[in-house]
Amino acid sequence: MDLIIYFDCFSGASGDMLLGSLLDVGLPLSDLQAEMDKLPLSGYRLTAKQQTSHTLSGHKLNVEATGDNHPLRRLSDVQAIISSSGLSADVRKHSLAVFERLARAEAQVHGTTVQEVHFHEVGAVDSLVDIVGLVVGLELLNVKGVYASVLPLGNGFVDTAHGRLPLPAPATLALLAEAGAPIRPHDARTELVTPTAAALLCELALFERPAMRLKRVGCGLGSKELPWANALRVWIGQPLSTNTTIVPQEDESILLECNLDDTTGETLGYAMELLLTAGALDVWFTPIYMKKNRPATMLSVLSRPEQAATLGELMLRETTTLGLRQRNVRRRKAGRQMEKVHTPWGVVRVKVKLMDGKRVAAVPEYEDCARIARERNVPLHTVFWAARKAGDKILASA
Repeated sequence: MDLIIYFDCFSGASGDMLLGSLLDVGLPLSDLQAEMDKLPLSGYRLTAKQQTSHTLSGHKLNVEATGDNHPLRRLSDVQAIISSSGLSADVRKHSLAVFERLARAEAQVHGTTVQEVHFHEVGAVDSLVDIVGLVVGLELLNVKGVYASVLPLGNGFVDTAHGRLPLPAPATLALLAEAGAPIRPHDARTELVTPTAAALLCELALFERPAMRLKRVGCGLGSKELPWANALRVWIGQPLSTNTTIVPQEDESILLECNLDDTTGETLGYAMELLLTAGALDVWFTPIYMKKNRPATMLSVLSRPEQAATLGELMLRETTTLGLRQRNVRRRKAGRQMEKVHTPWGVVRVKVKLMDGKRVAAVPEYEDCARIARERNVPLHTVFWAARKAGDKILASA
């Protein structure tokens, strides 16, 4: 039975919390250990306990070091460990992808190359176990779709091998920015999302809550004492249909519009950026003529009802308009789901269009293609069409 999983990161996420949550929904520790023994890696022992945090019960996973827990490793060292293991091809592939994502983030932060990056904390035995262990656990549980909530980010400072760094950790921010992950501020003066957890979720998960027939729930507990439950909730179940994401066919929206005949192109572009960042469903411009035959621009913003007031205020503040038009509209939408496809240069997300539960089109995400094109120095259209071809295979297999 294929399952999907949702990580509810209300108090953040770390590698041990993610893996501990899988134990709490039924992953046997003995099965996990048996698979991890296929790695050519020693100097650790896995233990887990059922504990509570502020009355919330869950599993606390511990990776107990029995040797040097912090050897200096580069990406090539990690690749050698994973590639030479007896783990399944899928586990090796996804685990390596997580570490490659981490290496890109570290290289960006420290101004070096991917191959020269030194993994310090993330190269330690416990982080290796957390990353590979989570991928192993998802396979053992027969999870085919991974989802995650918005991530809360604390503030303050953290002591690392690179010295004292601000929170969120630079590598964590780089990982979240590359994936376009949704975040929210949190008052906590501590690290809530670790680089290990950020890399795992950005590589494996879609940041949305899926429709599912719920089967089991559990918690993975963290090590820190916080004024609230330091836990990560996990929900596991079956997708409600062959679609892993069910989208309502119709919804209510608000259309906000104004006419602008004295605004520069720079101001319009800036306003669009702010509106989309603030949560607008869509923003577009229409060339029009106003009184006295003045060429002008109509700014249109599609909003959820609960965001209309905020977006309207932003339009009034950021443009020269003196007023707005507002009306209720109904949207009729095709279903959609996100899939990940592999190209010769990296993984690209593909948006699959659904009609009556059938996959009818697949379009690569521009941001993924553009990022890969920049990083690998490959023409954008080459990456796009490789992803499009891989997306066509998804349609053919439907």
